[in-house]
Amino acid sequence: MGTYLNPGTVLFEEAVNSRAFVDKSDMILFLNTLVNTGQKYVGVFRPRRFGKTMAANMVCAYYGRGLKRRALFEKRKIASSGPCDAPWDRYLGKFDVLKLVMTDFLGECETVDEMLEAMTWEVTDELREAFPDVEFGDESSVPTAMQQIYRETLTQFVIVIDEWDAVFRQRADDETGQRKYLDFLCNFFWDRPYIALVYMTGILPISTCGGHSCLNMFCEYSMIAPREMAPYVGFTEGEVKNLCVQYGRDFEKMKERYDGYLVQCVVPMPPEGEGKTASERYTVWNPYTVARAITKGLVLNFWNSTETFEALAQHVRRDDDGLRDAVARLMGGGSVTIDTRTCQNAYAAVRGRDEILTLLIHLGYLTFDEEQSAVHIPNREILDVFRTCAKVLGWRDILRSMEGSPMNQAI
Repeated sequence: MGTYLNPGTVLFEEAVNSRAFVDKSDMILFLNTLVNTGQKYVGVFRPRRFGKTMAANMVCAYYGRGLKRRALFEKRKIASSGPCDAPWDRYLGKFDVLKLVMTDFLGECETVDEMLEAMTWEVTDELREAFPDVEFGDESSVPTAMQQIYRETLTQFVIVIDEWDAVFRQRADDETGQRKYLDFLCNFFWDRPYIALVYMTGILPISTCGGHSCLNMFCEYSMIAPREMAPYVGFTEGEVKNLCVQYGRDFEKMKERYDGYLVQCVVPMPPEGEGKTASERYTVWNPYTVARAITKGLVLNFWNSTETFEALAQHVRRDDDGLRDAVARLMGGGSVTIDTRTCQNAYAAVRGRDEILTLLIHLGYLTFDEEQSAVHIPNREILDVFRTCAKVLGWRDILRSMEGSPMNQAI
């Protein structure tokens, strides 16, 4: 077990052993259908505290080589989810997993160049140690080293990258560094036979970070279009009900405050549907908020202790294209129609009403209704963040308007 190569099962075991754990292991059944196919590049994009890292640790625990993995999964949902095209353990422990957490590297370096250099040195050093019989060059990049390993041993990798967009969020003004980072990822992934699956997580989709053209091999599962990943975006109502029964919590109080992120899931049609798909709409809940409420026995605002109003205020303080009026409508209980396709700029360069509101979907402040092409505030917890933001910005008229009618019509 290494730091980056086959990091093991410990982190996922901690999640399984925690209170308020919800089993999402059946997600792997979907990922298994993508292994070694043209759809093997998976990008999962959700707000902070929506379970991205836990899921990434689960992926590492399932695919990575090592012992004692069967005992960890054979009692999970993945092993009892009914018939499928292949057995649930088809790829259990069958690959070498390389896990990279970009915030760890970036936090130790002042520039993106330093980050890439440090990552290259540390990862290739671990690869050399794990494959001592492979003849590496004197100065190998990560892709070159993995290519050499595959050439000599036919070893394939599952690559897990957590917080992929840290460069764009934490080095928002460094366009040169961002471009070098995208070039690194493109070289890492493009047309590489050593890759069996890539599972990449972050808050911001690739298209929002200006890298869509060079990383267009990825299928993006975002808060706007979660598709087959919709059941794993957050906790479903049934899952929250089960937790409330288990721990004796008031489900209705939790539903009133936390429910409301609308998702549209792609589901398989029956056999007579000739392989076509349909969609199903429902709402999900923020996993972090629910887990905190369950364990503490208090229905309070937990998510906004990590995503404070300052993060919201920096985006809504401008009155771009009537943004202030749109926020007023949202805070009054209404919805706002937007065109999410306009959000194609880098994080630092987002501008205009529709781009800003689209960004707020990815950050978790709004939820998107695909059928109506409209956004609204998902629940009371997030509405309280908007209230705090309005107070700080001095929007007294908007706060007064919330005492009146709900303003339900879209603009």
